[in-house]
Amino acid sequence: MALQACTHCNLLTEKQQCPECKNPTSTNWSGLLIITDPENSDIARELGIKKAGEYALRVR
Repeated sequence: MALQACTHCNLLTEKQQCPECKNPTSTNWSGLLIITDPENSDIARELGIKKAGEYALRVR
């Protein structure tokens, strides 16, 4: 199954609903961001990401 991105938090998942925030997901996304240490990442802090994982940069 193809990865889908949450329309709210941009988390990538294979499910129809985000496991973190329970919002719907979309197959229309671009850009891949992998956060391994959100507490020490300037990018994660800038984007408001608090949990390690794979994120889309843009979700439509």
